[in-house]
This record gives sequence, C-alpha cells and structure tokens, in this order.
Amino acid sequence: MFNEEYDVIVVGAGHAGSEAAAASANMGSKTLLITMNLQNIAQMSCNPAMGGIAKGQIVREIDALGGYSGIVSDTSAIQFKMLNKSKGPAMWSPRVQSDRMRFAEDWRLLLERTKNLDFYQEMVSGLLVENHKVVGVKTSLGLEIKSKTVVLTNGTFLNGLIHIGDKNFGGGRAGERAATGITEQLIDLGFDSGRMKTGTPPRVDGRSLDYSKMIEQPGDDQPEKFSYLEHIKPLKEQRSCHMTYTSPEVHDLLREGFDRSPMFNGRIQSTGPRYCPSIEDKINRFADKDRHQLFVEPEGWNTVEVYVNGFSTSLPEDVQYKALKSVAGFENVKFFRPGYAIEYDYFPPTQLKHTLETKLVDGLFFAGQINGTTGYEEAASQGLMAGINAALKVQEKDEFILKRNEAYIGVLVDDLITKGTEEPYRMFTSRAEYRTLLRQDNADFRLTPKGYNLGLAGEKRLRRMEEKQLQSDNFVQFFRDTSVKPEEVNPILESKNSSLVKQSDKMFKLFSRPNITTEDMRKIESVENYIQEHNLDTEVIEQTEIQIKYSGYIEKEKNNADKLNRLEDVKIPNNFDYTKLKSMSTEAIQKLTKIQPVTISQASRISGVSPADVSVLLIYLGR
Repeated sequence: MFNEEYDVIVVGAGHAGSEAAAASANMGSKTLLITMNLQNIAQMSCNPAMGGIAKGQIVREIDALGGYSGIVSDTSAIQFKMLNKSKGPAMWSPRVQSDRMRFAEDWRLLLERTKNLDFYQEMVSGLLVENHKVVGVKTSLGLEIKSKTVVLTNGTFLNGLIHIGDKNFGGGRAGERAATGITEQLIDLGFDSGRMKTGTPPRVDGRSLDYSKMIEQPGDDQPEKFSYLEHIKPLKEQRSCHMTYTSPEVHDLLREGFDRSPMFNGRIQSTGPRYCPSIEDKINRFADKDRHQLFVEPEGWNTVEVYVNGFSTSLPEDVQYKALKSVAGFENVKFFRPGYAIEYDYFPPTQLKHTLETKLVDGLFFAGQINGTTGYEEAASQGLMAGINAALKVQEKDEFILKRNEAYIGVLVDDLITKGTEEPYRMFTSRAEYRTLLRQDNADFRLTPKGYNLGLAGEKRLRRMEEKQLQSDNFVQFFRDTSVKPEEVNPILESKNSSLVKQSDKMFKLFSRPNITTEDMRKIESVENYIQEHNLDTEVIEQTEIQIKYSGYIEKEKNNADKLNRLEDVKIPNNFDYTKLKSMSTEAIQKLTKIQPVTISQASRISGVSPADVSVLLIYLGR
C-alpha cells in the first residue's frame, strides 16, 4: 500500500501540521500528511479567529515566507480589525474573525492543490527508529510507512483527557478520540514529558440571545488584510461581534460549582494558560473585580452558532448554564455544547535544536502544542519552520533559522528551546526586544527574500515587495529633499497646536513631529501631487510615515541587533564540557549542560546564566 519511502511524513493536520506539510511539499519533498480525521484539517478547535496582539505579526510573517495561514485567514474572514491603533506601529496587530467551516475548507482545498502532497487517514501509534534515527511511522492498523524525516504535530491529542465538572473521558477534542502510544515510546527513547491543560467556552445558539442588551463590536471602517498577495482582497462586508459583562450574581453562581470543578478539587493538576484563564480561575484570582468582559463571536457568515469568548470553563454543565443565563443578553440562552478543559502530553522544548529537530532522534521534528505552546498562530509558525527544515535536511541543504531581530517566529523558537516553558507559551510583543523592527507592516521586507530563496515565496510576490520597498524609499527621500514654505505649512501646524516655522524647512523634519499625520502632510500641494503622480497605494504611504516617524528608534534597534548578532557568530563546540570552567556558577554549568546552546548569544539568554558566566565562557573560547 505504501511501498515508496517519503521524504517527510507529517503527523497531525492542525495548524502546525498543515503548514508543515505545505512547506515541505512546496519545497519539492515527497510529503505524506497523516491525520485521524481528514474532515477536520486545520480545525479551529477553540475561538474562530486568527491574529491579535503579536499573533497577527506571526501570521503576516508566515505569509511573507510563503505559508498559507494568511491567505486562508483572509479568504475565510467575516471581520477585520487592526488592534492597538492608538499606540505606535510596533504594537499594531491585525486580527480577523473567521468563518470556522470555511477556514477548514479553504485550508483543505489549498492542500489538495499542493503538488508532492499525499493524504492518509489513520492514527499514528508509534515511530520507526533505527540507531537513534527516525525511518518512518507505525499506524494503529499495523502499517509501517517509511520516510526520511517525521514531523510530529499532535496538538492536544497525546493521551488527551477531557474534563466537564466531575466527569472526564479520553479525547483529543470534543467528539474525537485521543492518540495513544507515541508518548510512551518517546519516553522509552529518553525524552522528558509533561502535562498541560487548556480550555474552551460553551458554544450557544445565537437565535436565543438578545443583542440589544450588548455593545456592538464592528470591524474596521477600512479593513485591511493579512496576505501580501495582490489577488487576495480585503473584506467588503463584515459581521459584527458583541460585548457583554459578567456580574457579581454570575460570579456567585459560578462559585457554587467550585467544589465540583476539576481545577479546584485536584482532578486537574497540570498547568493551564496564564493569559487565557478559565472563568472560574478569573473570579478566583481576581476576586476584587465584580465583572469581566465576554465577547460574543459569530462562528461564520450563515451559521447561528456563537462562541462565548472569555467564558472558558471546566465547570459542570448545569453550573455553566445557570451562570450564563444571568449574563445580560443571555437570559434565554440555548447551549450547542458546554465548555470543557483538556489535559494532554507535551515535551519540554529544550530537547530541540533551533530547527525544531529533536536532539535525541535524528530526523524527528516537533511543532505546535507538543512543544508547550498555545494558539493557532504559534503552532502554524512552528509547523512552517519544521516543514522547511525537514525538507532542507532531506535535500542536504543548510538549515533555516530566523534570528530574534528578524522575526517574531525567531523569538518564539529561541524562547522555547533556550528557556523552555512550564505553562502554555503564548507570544506577546513584550517578548521581542526588537519590536520596532518586527512590525506587521514590514514582514514582507524582512522575510519574502528568504521565502523566495527557499522556493516557498514566488517571484511575483518578491517583485511586488521590491517595488513597494523602492516606492517607499523614494517617498522618504522626497521628504528629506523637499522644503516647504512657512505660508504653506503654518496653517496646518497651527491647527495641530504645533509650533510655527519662520523660514522654509525640510518636510522630513516637520513630518517627524509626533502630532503631524499623513493626512496633514497631504494638504501640502507638492505631497499630494507626488502621491498622485506615482500612484502610491495605502501600504506604501503607511510604510513611509512609519519610516519617517520612527527613524531614530529603528536605527537604534538596528545597532543593538548588530551587537547581538556579533555574539551569534561566536559558536560553542558541540557537547562542550562546562564543568571545566571552575569560575562559572554551579547553576550556569547545570543549565548550559542541559540546553547545550549553539552560540554565546543563545547562552546569554538562558535563565540562570549571568553576564559574569558569559564573560568566563567568552574568555575560555577566546583562548
């Protein structure tokens, strides 16, 4: 049945698996995607949305490299919002509300149109390993399928256990069985494993809700999009979400069920996501707050199913129902299904290299929740990187690693393998020390040339990026070179309570003032004429404004990044014996021995390794 040997086998078809399979196949590797249910490819197991704070930057980076998540997010979107617009551009984060069914369908159709990609539906129960090298997989029916590399993207399915109140049962997702066998084999091979928990809210019937008692949350007036591809268009129509609040009465009703909550009675002992806590966790940890926001999110264009964002819970279904009925607008609520918590196995990611290949088994890669992350976007980016590196390994080419100053994806991977994680890891803008460089608007400038060199981003995409870069560079230069007279600019400055000019001045200097916008500058005839003559689109105009406003910050961060990269160039030999360094702290020796950093820069980021320890290491290597 499977006589041929594959280059790459991807196990699991969630967000990580789908990106991994697409990447390796598009790079020319013969790829097999195996999943327990082909009807659930790229299923949105939790909220029907993509992007958000820092996550939106990741989706744009995936798109810039030639991945599929940005395209599918746009084609299946029902609403678009650019979050944090009131802050600086480094914080702007795109987010879409998605049509859950269309999202999965669009992903499936894109994968089916991908050359070199085969599909098979069955549970993988184990790996074929010879001399610490993976050579294929075993299925629950006893099939052995050979391959040169394997990417595991098991999501929440490894020994998954679902909790609803005092009931629990095996499952990887509502209505789907757990995956067994792989954890036990990996432990036998020498891997450390742990347990994590995540949760999901109830889904309800939108026809039973009273939206007049809620606050409408419409999309942006001028919606943008994720993908940089020209043929992908922004939304013309949008569906609104709504917002309501819990109350002290709701909290009291929820507390009545705490003795039956698996979170409080000891049934769940694994760690849940700190930044997306369950409703019972919120009212327990923040007892001083008498209300919490709930976002009422439609699951698609035409369905009546609604996702109650902010009401993630593992409480008994009768307690969930009673409490939700006391929320404004939910008085007559009808449940589609209750919320639940799920526990699952993960493998601490310090056991991986920067390529996401395991240190213990050659050719075996991990991506997604198996590495202790949470979120579709984090999973998809890891899948992309694992798929790329699996293909490169088979093709005997150099590995592909993104640095911390090149992408949020680089920050994510480096954080995981250098620091590890003991709770579900979620990306935030604050995790990136170079966030002025890593904006959502310039992901194509940063990464499309890399995607093109890998064979993922097409030539048309590259040429469009180069044209956009040239146009914005030229427009910035126009502002640097062109002066404006006081009589032209002073009325604008006066209207903005900005100090007036007494003589002609360069427009770059005036545009750099914090309260002067593009709209203000366009009132100057020469600026508007330039835009019209060169047919500049909103992307180029926005890019120009950011480059001018933040030129000082951008230059400073580039200089800092250059210093960091000099430390990245100082390599540490494989299996270096840190016990030789007698003047290094015991904690540093233990941490460095465990992590085995590849460079001085990576060593400096390990928790417990002080600047003094780094100096000792630098002096020794300098000899």
